[in-house]
Amino acid sequence: MINFEELIKSLILPLVTYPEDVEIELLADDQTLQYQVKVNPKDFGRVIGKGGHIAQAIRTILYAGASKEGKKIHLDIVSK
Repeated sequence: MINFEELIKSLILPLVTYPEDVEIELLADDQTLQYQVKVNPKDFGRVIGKGGHIAQAIRTILYAGASKEGKKIHLDIVSK
C-alpha cells in the first residue's frame, strides 16, 4: 500500500525553501482521498509552478499511484 502522505512530502519538500512550514492534512478518506497541503506564502509559487505545471505534475504522479490502489485522490495546495 502506498503511503500518500510520504509521497506528497517527497515531491513537495525539495521545491520549498521553508520545509518546516509544510503541513499535509488528510481531509477525507473514503473512496476518494482528499489531501490539503499548506505551504509558506513565499513558497506557494514555487510549488504551483508557472501556469500550474508543477502542481499538475505532482497530481499526475498521485493519480497514477491512487489508480494502482483502486482509489481516487484529490490534492489542494494552499498558502498559510
